[in-house]
Amino acid sequence: IQHYIDAAVLAQQAGFDFVDIKHCHGYLLHEFLSARSRPGKFGGSFENRTRILREVVARIRASGNSIDIGVRLSAFDFVPFKPDPSQAQPGKLGPGIPEEFSDCLPYDCGFGVDRDNPVEYDLTETFQFADLCAELGVKVLNLSAGSPYYNPHIQRPAAYPPSDGYQPTEDPLVGVARQINVVRQIKEHLAKAQGPRSTVQGPIIIGSGYSYLQEYLPHVAQHVIRQSWTDMIGLGRVVLSYPNILADGMTSGKLAPRLICRTFSDCTTGPRNGLISGCFPLDDYYKVMPEATELKRLKKAD
Repeated sequence: IQHYIDAAVLAQQAGFDFVDIKHCHGYLLHEFLSARSRPGKFGGSFENRTRILREVVARIRASGNSIDIGVRLSAFDFVPFKPDPSQAQPGKLGPGIPEEFSDCLPYDCGFGVDRDNPVEYDLTETFQFADLCAELGVKVLNLSAGSPYYNPHIQRPAAYPPSDGYQPTEDPLVGVARQINVVRQIKEHLAKAQGPRSTVQGPIIIGSGYSYLQEYLPHVAQHVIRQSWTDMIGLGRVVLSYPNILADGMTSGKLAPRLICRTFSDCTTGPRNGLISGCFPLDDYYKVMPEATELKRLKKAD
């Protein structure tokens, strides 16, 4: 735990505004959230499974560090998915299907998951976690889902899979809508829990998973913010190819179609194969790099 405190000190000294205590995408603190069978003080009850967050925040503050604290959370999990071998084609993975889970019920290996039907979410504990963030003074809560390693379609909806993924198991718009609806429910829960007379300031809520919307991204972003379904939207993949997409949408109302992310997933396939991440299909800088040629070779070999 001391490493988190030391990192927060370094971040403050370097001039950063906040640190992210990451609870998403299968990384360590996300795993602790589902550690129901873990013995000791960091497993079992919700209180124990969130003990690390509470201790890290308390020790950052006890050190005299006033840096703002953010949390990125996988708000819900599903069981791992895999390509359906019966529908695979030469050079093309099959669509995603869930790993067999009938012998794992009730399912205790995820957070924010329906334990009786682990391809659906249950936000009961997610609401508790959001309340805890408010109580601890977390400034920003960025909401994501699942993991890019075992169910990427719920985390970053895409038309094309990375090299270690699978063809879409659903229309990617379903995945976008799922995340929008989950973020909306969490924000509404916090607003209701705090109430008009609350002295607790809840975190700023940031939604994710918007890149698949492409030309429609600015319109949907405007709508969800106007409707107070989220406070902000977070962008990842699309800013690799088009960092000015929202600025263009707001100032001129026109976008540059050739720069818009089409969710080819090369930004993921590259790192999966030991290469750098970047938008090799659309970014002129990355197009001419040796890694672009190597990536094409790897994809052709697959």
